[in-house]
This record gives sequence, C-alpha cells and structure tokens, in this order.
Amino acid sequence: MVSSAAVGQFVEWYDFVIYAYSATVLAKLFFPTDDPVAGLLSTFAVYAVGFVMRPIGGILFGHHGDKKGRRNVLSAVILIMGLATVGIGLLPTYSTIGLAAPVLLVTCRLVQGLSAGAEAMGSNALVAEHAPASRRGFFVGLSYTFANLPAIFAALLILGLTSTLGSAAYGDWGWRIPFLIGGLISFFGLYIRRQVDESPEFEEASNQDDIQKAPAVSVLRYHRKALLFTFVVAALAGLGFYTLTGYFVTFLTTTVKLSSNDALLSNSIAVLIAAVATPLAGAWSDRLGRGRVLIVGAILSAVVAIPAYMLAGAGTLGGAILGQGLLAAALGIFFGPVGIAYLERFPAHVRFSGSALGYNLAYIVFGGTAPLVATWLVATSGNLLSPAIYTSALAAVVAVVLLVFQKNEHPTASIAK
Repeated sequence: MVSSAAVGQFVEWYDFVIYAYSATVLAKLFFPTDDPVAGLLSTFAVYAVGFVMRPIGGILFGHHGDKKGRRNVLSAVILIMGLATVGIGLLPTYSTIGLAAPVLLVTCRLVQGLSAGAEAMGSNALVAEHAPASRRGFFVGLSYTFANLPAIFAALLILGLTSTLGSAAYGDWGWRIPFLIGGLISFFGLYIRRQVDESPEFEEASNQDDIQKAPAVSVLRYHRKALLFTFVVAALAGLGFYTLTGYFVTFLTTTVKLSSNDALLSNSIAVLIAAVATPLAGAWSDRLGRGRVLIVGAILSAVVAIPAYMLAGAGTLGGAILGQGLLAAALGIFFGPVGIAYLERFPAHVRFSGSALGYNLAYIVFGGTAPLVATWLVATSGNLLSPAIYTSALAAVVAVVLLVFQKNEHPTASIAK
C-alpha cells in the first residue's frame, strides 16, 4: 500500500517540479525580452500561478475524497496532472504563435495546480489511514520523501539531456523531453494507484453514515484551530521545499554564475539529503511527538539559512553542495513530521478537505512565490543573502507559533477520529 501510494506521489510531483528546472529555458522561449531578469521573473510568476489553483483543487478533490473515497479521487488527480504536463511539452513557443504561447503555458500550469492541490494531503491521508498507529510518522514521512525524490530525478534527467544533446539543442527542442516523459509515466502511476485498497477509516466513516455533505464548510465551522496549525506548518514546508527545488538551481546559475551541470549536481545531492532525513525525522516524531520535532526543525532552519546561502554563494561546487546540504538537512528534519501533523488535526470525515485547504493556502503565499520572491529580493536589494534572511525570519516565526501549539501536544499522537 505505502509503495503504491509513494509511486503515485513520485509521478505526480515529478510532473509539477519539472517546470522549475526548465525555468531559464522557458523564460527565453515563452517570454522574450531584452532584460533576462524580467524574463525569469515572468517565468517564475507563471510558476506561482500554478499554486493559485491549489486551494481550489484541494477543496474540489478534498470534497469528493471525503465523500466518495481517497483512491478514486487520487486516480483522477494523477491523470489530470499527466495530461497538463504533456500539454506543456507540446506547446508552440512565442516565436511561433506570439502571445498565445504564454497564455497556453499559464493554462497548463493552472491545470497542474488544480491537480497538485489534492495530491499531497490525499495520498498522505491514504497512507496514514492504512499504517499502524505507532508508525504513522515514519510511513507518512517515507511517502513525503517520494514527493521529494522527483526533484533529484528531474535535475539528473536535465543534466543528462544537456550533456548529451548540448545546450543549443536542449534549448531548441530537448527541453520538451522531460515534460513528455512526465506525461507517459503518469499512466504508469495511474495503474499503480488503482491497485491500492480504499482507506479503512473512510470505509468505517461511510458505514457509520459519518459522511459530511459539505466537508470544507464543516472545517471552517468546527476545525479553525486545526486549519491555522496546518497553515503555519505548511508555510515553512512550502518555502523550504520550493526554495530547494524551485529556486536554488537558478540562483546558482544566474546569480552565483556556477555552471549548469554543477548547479544541478549539487542541488540533487542536497535534495537527497532532505529525502534521507525526512522519514528518519518522521520516525523520531512517533516517539517524541510531532510538535517537538517540528520545533527542532524550524529552529535549525532559522539558524542555518544564512550560513547555507553564504557557502552556496561562494561560487564553487564544494560550497554549493555544503551550503544546500546544510539547509536541506535542517529542512528534512522539519519535513519529517509535517505530513502526519496536518492529518492528525482533523477527523476522518473532513481530513482530506481540512488538511488540503490549510496546506494549499500556505503554499500559495509561501511555496509558489518562493522562487519569485527570492529572485526579486536579490534583484532589488543586490544582496545575495536576502532570500536567506527571508527564510530564516519565517522559520523563526513558525518555531515561536509552534511553541504555543506545543502546550497541547502529547508525546505521541494518533489519527483523530
């Protein structure tokens, strides 16, 4: 069950993150301008647009997931994502159809965002509701890891393509290959996902006639504190994840002037570090409680963000690996318990809707805008450390808020019923 859900997560998030790794190429093809920074900002603005649809996707698919079951909804979600990803890979560029090109690109990103809004919480809910109560942190952390691994695969795939085809050919037509691959593997992910049994907790709620007519309305009426908790935790999770996977490669290539190959290689190593730390921290939270591990991860992220950027900005491969790896380790500790921490705040009959709503609202504000805000901060301030200061400040605020919530946190937690 966990492996099937994890494969589905891998496919879904590969399709979503491949856009970020193609940002510099897409900026030239879809937003031609004499100012490269303006073109890059436009590309990252479209990246952020995909997040606007995430709360809508969370509400829409969460509604059906809480009423009709997790598995069927998640099957539809992965199919929609695959079709949108193929669409990007087949789009004509600005030189061919003019302004229609960026309009179509935005449309595909909106569809991707709609799908992504349901994926993380839906698949994690399915895993948590199948997993043994004493190991839910580990299993959901493992599932969360499979949402991080696509960033490594995407980076190494692009590295391999640019090395094989050459930069000119990749910029001309080779950039389409990762998007077309994403669409194809979505069908494999759909097959795997269809093999997963429905959540036993959903079936129990259905048998007890505990299905809500409007789950999102119930969340807003009766679960506002849980919604706030989810938003706060997801704020740092979103900024951290999309800084690592959506901004750092661009930062290293355009600002630090590191080679594309070195930037992709160092970023892959960093994401791998986060992927290893995540399930370990999830298992740690099974013993010590979600709140304690989240606070440790938030504090570490606040402390290491600025030194991490200083090392990464040194202009060497070693510095890039060490700097990104340092931040990735701290964020990986925070990532470990986040998935299960969201879910435990909501009862089964509104779990999909509630967790998806809080999570996606935070990802609009802090996740989707992470590359855009970071690029803008550097461009306007001239300070390479300005994104680090932003990350450190948010992590510190999240740590303080979590300390307040911690008063009601038990040493171990189980899914609320």
